Amino acid sequence: MKKRIVFIILGAVLIAGVAAALFTVPGTRFSQKPFQLGLDLQGGIHLVYEADLSQIETANKDVAMQGLRDVIERRVNLFGVQEPLVQTEGSGARRRLIVELAGIKDPNLAIQLIGQTPYLEFRELKEGESEATFQPTELTGRYLKKAEIGFDEVNRPIILLEFDSEGAKLFAELTERNINKPLAIFLDYQLLQAPVVQEKITGGNAQITGQFTIQEVQQIVRNLNAGALPVPITLISQQQVGATLGTVSLAQSLKAGVIGFLGVLVFMVIFYRRLGIVASLALLLYVAYILALFKLIPVTLTLAGVAGFILSIGMAVDANILIFSRMKEELKGGKGFAGAVEEGFRRAWPSIRDGNITTLLVAMILFWFGSSFVQGFALTLSIGILLSIFTAIFVTRNILRVFI
Repeated sequence: MKKRIVFIILGAVLIAGVAAALFTVPGTRFSQKPFQLGLDLQGGIHLVYEADLSQIETANKDVAMQGLRDVIERRVNLFGVQEPLVQTEGSGARRRLIVELAGIKDPNLAIQLIGQTPYLEFRELKEGESEATFQPTELTGRYLKKAEIGFDEVNRPIILLEFDSEGAKLFAELTERNINKPLAIFLDYQLLQAPVVQEKITGGNAQITGQFTIQEVQQIVRNLNAGALPVPITLISQQQVGATLGTVSLAQSLKAGVIGFLGVLVFMVIFYRRLGIVASLALLLYVAYILALFKLIPVTLTLAGVAGFILSIGMAVDANILIFSRMKEELKGGKGFAGAVEEGFRRAWPSIRDGNITTLLVAMILFWFGSSFVQGFALTLSIGILLSIFTAIFVTRNILRVFI
């Protein structure tokens, strides 16, 4: 590769590294966006609810819990909580809902709102109003037997509604007086859909058509069933994590990270001398890049996530060790520096590739099957692995090419 192109690439890499550092380091004019901290670092509340599924048919239990989770996620977002964790666990009739709210300031209000059963209602336009100002009607989720996915004659996904006998009468009256007008569906006082009524609908069965994707229809059906299938939940455990504990944990994590990072730099310089300095520069760029990515994505950093990041630092330099060891062998064999650089990278790549892919597979398994804290560890480790391959193969290589 021509030296001019190498300098251009390296210049772009260094400029990107400086920009990432300015975006990351607190106190600079470019770092207005804060890191997103998890419950254990920022403080907040951890709530465990038990769901009462005694009135729900076995076939509808999973749908009811999924819809409940969607509604609770929407509710906690009203508090402005960043990255709230809402998940379900258990099987059969014994199900639990786990809610973690980082940085919440009013836990009592959160508990009160989360504990309410999702509320589904149908609204019509106010009389004399031409704009979308809707008023409540007697038709609510208690009369809706179920909602499910269907397909029209050209195989487009639609939403099918089925009401009970009393709901069928109310729905017929409602559609009769709202022909060619929108009929709004609200869940937890938020508008889900406002389909236009084409004709009076009798029999208790209706359908909602539109330019839906299958994912949109699945989401709407879950939300409708959440209101139609009430799932009362009871708070059985509450744990509050204080901001002081979170601050102490964060300080300890940062201290561990700095010590580990400096230890790696010292090791590389002592054992690899000038090549170690090159690796240290690449590692500094790696840290700047990955911290900037954590802000941009954004990644919710927990203690486990910080641990995954610190581990990724060691793995980032591991690729450099393989490359430098291969280069030493080539230099001892009589090759020049240019040949040693290219051959060292070529021969080290299979080991770097296989080692990182296997670790990445384990991280993906941990993320898929693990709990929230394990997922935080797996996510930061996965991002670190992918970025470490880039810095080792692209950044380190171009730095060494400058000295050819």
